[in-house]
Amino acid sequence: MKKEITYEEAMSQLETIVKQLEQNELSIDELSAKVKEATALVQRCKEILHTTDEAIEKMLASMDV
Repeated sequence: MKKEITYEEAMSQLETIVKQLEQNELSIDELSAKVKEATALVQRCKEILHTTDEAIEKMLASMDV
């Protein structure tokens, strides 16, 4: 079973991809693969942020009782 990537790991990988893009280090084939990878990483970050936001909202709601 594959371990889910953490927010910090995803952001680190995104930073690496951005650096590679900025330095024109990628061939067109690599660029295509990196764009797909970056898209998946951004989606993972959004999922983590959404889950965290929901948890905070629930905690705050329970404190209003």
